[in-house]
Amino acid sequence: MSLRVISLNAWGGRVHEPLMRYLQEADPDVLCLQEVTRSPDAASDWLIYRDGTFELPQRANLYEDVKAILPRHETMFAPVARGTLFEGEREVTSEFGLGTFVRDTLPIIGQGLGFVHAQFSADGWGPHPRSRNAHGIRMFRYDAGSAVTIVQMHGLRDLAGKGDTPARLAQADALAALIEKVWQPGEPLVLCGDLNLLPDSETFAILRSFGLIDLVTTRGFTDTRTSWYPKEGRYADYLLVTPDVKVENFDVVADPEVSDHRALLLEIA
Repeated sequence: MSLRVISLNAWGGRVHEPLMRYLQEADPDVLCLQEVTRSPDAASDWLIYRDGTFELPQRANLYEDVKAILPRHETMFAPVARGTLFEGEREVTSEFGLGTFVRDTLPIIGQGLGFVHAQFSADGWGPHPRSRNAHGIRMFRYDAGSAVTIVQMHGLRDLAGKGDTPARLAQADALAALIEKVWQPGEPLVLCGDLNLLPDSETFAILRSFGLIDLVTTRGFTDTRTSWYPKEGRYADYLLVTPDVKVENFDVVADPEVSDHRALLLEIA
């Protein structure tokens, strides 16, 4: 049996119906979502994120939406901040961060969670570049008779672009430290997420110390964004594996479009 892993920046559930349909049909064993919302006090299913004159519809409780369509998964929500969304003109506090969903037949035997940039912000989204975290899980596969570690990260967003900065290098070091806490050398390791990096970033040189090689760039994919994203700079999302990961299939999913990011789909023997 193969292990199916999906990584996706869910864009706060902006493309909600196609997203729910895709995730339910794909039925991943492990789902790593970035840009996940949770708003316990919301009365509506939809809220608005405002940043100056910019507005973006957000699902009030994307985390709960996904839990409902994947009822056989263990779940964890890891927020980076709590800020304000709007229900009309009513202000609603909302949390924003990572969601990890693991099929309940895969026992979680280790995990690590930590900030890779800044710290939790309880009283607002904060200035850019905003807080970011990473989450790693070590699971045992009964069918393969071994463990596998999967780490996801949402890399910091710098308004100046995706080039290397001291903050991004510090982020890479923090990510490496988290990997070392969760992963057991000699076992398969997968790293995924919206890393917000260019393909030549020094971060990838740091990750090569674990044997991690990116599948997006090495398999000829040149675009991880969808038509919802009209700008230049089409790389954002990456999926890296160690050589002992037996890749049966890997795809940067162009259709359906379920976000302004494409889903990354990995199947491991």
